[in-house]
Amino acid sequence: MADGRSGRELVVRYLMFLLGLAVIAYGVVMTIEADFGVSPWDVLHIGLQKTFGLTIGIWSQLIGVLIILLSYLLGKIKPGIGTILNMVAFGLFIDLFMWMGAVPHVSGLPARILLFLGGLVIMAVGIGMYISPRLGAGPRDSFMLALHERMGWSIQAVRMAIEITVLGMGALLGGPVSIGTLVIAVFTGPLIQRTIPFWERVMAKSYGQRPKEQIHA
Repeated sequence: MADGRSGRELVVRYLMFLLGLAVIAYGVVMTIEADFGVSPWDVLHIGLQKTFGLTIGIWSQLIGVLIILLSYLLGKIKPGIGTILNMVAFGLFIDLFMWMGAVPHVSGLPARILLFLGGLVIMAVGIGMYISPRLGAGPRDSFMLALHERMGWSIQAVRMAIEITVLGMGALLGGPVSIGTLVIAVFTGPLIQRTIPFWERVMAKSYGQRPKEQIHA
């Protein structure tokens, strides 16, 4: 009976994990369609797409593979199932939503701003959902931790260095950089400080996970 319950709980955790990735991907597509600026990593993915072809989702996956290799070389961080699943599923969800036209086209600055802000909030909600089952960090978070271990810099400094580098590379390749890129960089941290504890409490209440007492961006 206990094994059956634990099995169901594991299934629910993976479903929450995948649903969270889908929600993040939908938020990403909203910011892309709003044409008001995207996250630094998406600047790179879109820049690569414009320069070399393929899709945004495939570039997200390919960069994920590269980052997993670098994380292992720098910090001996071996990818877990959650990391691999994150890399594969996230790119698939982005391409699926783009192919479906799941986000309606809008015109006019007010509508674009609303679409962008909605995408930002939805991304933050999705991050809380995918982190709450605790199935492992994504490739980019693993890379951040590997650099932190190797360089001895603070997490905040490493994250800033990575995102500035990625943003510069993406901009050189023609990726979209706008005021929205800065908004995402500034407000994602404060938003997920609220969404992560919320979903942690949901998982704790329903499936007995112990919530983290404090979340730091």
